[in-house]
Amino acid sequence: MARILKKIPNFKLPKLKMKEFEEIDELLHLYTPEDLDRMKEKLPGKRGHHECYPGTDYKTIKEIFNRSTTLFAEKGFILETFNKKKGFEEITYGQFRRDVINFGTGLTKALKLEGERVIIISETTYNWYVSYIALLCGAGIAVPCDKELPENELENLIRRSRAAAVIFSPKMKELVKKATAKCSGVKYCIEMKSDAGFDEKDKRFVGFNYVMEEGRVFTGMGDTSLMDKEIDPDAFAVLIFTSGTTSASKGVMISNTNLAYNINAVTPYVMVCPEDRLFSVLPLHHTYESTIGFLYPMAMGASIAVCQGLKHLVPDIQATKPTAIIAVPLLLEALHKKINQTIDKSGKTSMVNTMIRLTNGLRNVGIDVKRKVFKDIYASLGGRLRILVSAAAPIDMKVGKWFEDIGLLFLQGYGLTETAPIAALTPDFDTRVGSAGKAVHGDEIRIKNPDERGEGEILIKGKTVMLGYYENPEATAEVMEDGWFNSGDIGYMDDDGFLYITGRSKNVIVTQNGKNIYPEEIEGLLGKVPEIAECMVYGKEVSGEKELIITAKVIPDYDAINELHGKEKKDPESPFTEDEIYKIIWNQIKQVNRKLTNYKCVKKLEIKTDQFEKTSTMKIKRFAEIQKDKDKAAETAEKTE
Repeated sequence: MARILKKIPNFKLPKLKMKEFEEIDELLHLYTPEDLDRMKEKLPGKRGHHECYPGTDYKTIKEIFNRSTTLFAEKGFILETFNKKKGFEEITYGQFRRDVINFGTGLTKALKLEGERVIIISETTYNWYVSYIALLCGAGIAVPCDKELPENELENLIRRSRAAAVIFSPKMKELVKKATAKCSGVKYCIEMKSDAGFDEKDKRFVGFNYVMEEGRVFTGMGDTSLMDKEIDPDAFAVLIFTSGTTSASKGVMISNTNLAYNINAVTPYVMVCPEDRLFSVLPLHHTYESTIGFLYPMAMGASIAVCQGLKHLVPDIQATKPTAIIAVPLLLEALHKKINQTIDKSGKTSMVNTMIRLTNGLRNVGIDVKRKVFKDIYASLGGRLRILVSAAAPIDMKVGKWFEDIGLLFLQGYGLTETAPIAALTPDFDTRVGSAGKAVHGDEIRIKNPDERGEGEILIKGKTVMLGYYENPEATAEVMEDGWFNSGDIGYMDDDGFLYITGRSKNVIVTQNGKNIYPEEIEGLLGKVPEIAECMVYGKEVSGEKELIITAKVIPDYDAINELHGKEKKDPESPFTEDEIYKIIWNQIKQVNRKLTNYKCVKKLEIKTDQFEKTSTMKIKRFAEIQKDKDKAAETAEKTE
């Protein structure tokens, strides 16, 4: 449904001087490999074992809001740049509480929207946070939407959700005007960051601050109706439309129980304190960010820094000094690549690799000097970073391992909108790069009909699982099996209960002799090829062929190709031709094919000149891309008739 980001911008990191290496270099002489081996032999047993942390037992988000905004009233909560000249400004928990109560009261008392569905569509901003919590505290049912929606899709979701109001940012105003023009059910369109009263031309349009001020009048006269309202934990509270990576989007009905138990499920696995600060870089309409990037730090009394946009990523990190970043693989892989390019340009690659090996050895025997050794890398990321979380898609294991090697906690999670969203997570006391983690506290995960390798469909059971699909009982029945939610993903579990995702059942390519090919496996190998920026593997229907042709649709990394193959050009001044690009990438694919069994080998290459259509978490929309292919083939066939 979303097209939030087609490409990661080319951000810059400061040059790394690595001053500390000269001081730490003496460790090379202090600890020889023989010394480390002797020290390991003296260890009493395996290090790192840890029981779960004390968990929480929240029933509603209102309970979390009440506790945190009271207990941490004077503490900073949201950091955002409202005025570029002023830089980041801090809003306290106490101010957030007042704004939520006043805005929520304005919605219910002044606009009479209590119990109605209310769409929120905007970039990440303070008013989004206020709107979401006001609705969860009883003002109505929240319907977060992707800010990248085209007019027709937004109009469709307004109609499908039967929304009575739309809360939007100024950037969305023209879109909202057009999308709501034919939607008679929309009573109000509330513009964030606006003081305006009701618009004379269209009485539905009114300013966010005006509504909040109206609510302040009521609360000033002693109205406590919003906070007095009891919340039914199991009632329909949030409607989220899935991204539709394989088909049309479905509406997922989420309750307070689903959201609150996500917090309860995560707290035993990861220690986050009031001193921590999370960096918000993903869209809030997605449950990954709105639950784990917003509700979770609020529950812990931590703060949130709002990124101004990916092109501001590095300066914003340096300015706000976060301790944790929640991201998707595409972003973390880009960050890893950029850091290593900076290291290489600084002429420190060999030393960094040497120090990684040494500090790994020292950490194994209880001596952790990584933050000191890699001080310059940490400084380029604000200086306080300690946790990176990757979810929403598989990540190259080498990337995760490298972040661990420089001393960061690298955690991975797994879930879906239908689990609001976390179903599995890596405990911070038992990290395993490559695994999606263990079933979160209170949930169960099992593998349905595992094959000889232990692989099968992943089933999830627990209080994080959705109420069902909105106005679609048939679709709900298809995915619910005796209380278990069938994720549609394929994976296996090891003896310790750690989950490994190997593919998605809807993406599987089945050969004529019944063998299953999971595109994600091949994409993982192709993703390691420097000459390939992005790729999608699928089974292509070819006229006259019974078997689907394993095809790789590839966006070349032209910079890498020039750097690695520039000397091969006959004319150094001229760019590579299309044929030359094809040949270079095909040669790399042939190398990858050597690592695959024959029936999995890529048989066809397609060079893609435009960007892939993606969801809000930067996953390629396979269904949409394959449909484009079919439409193009049909069009070609018509022309030849």
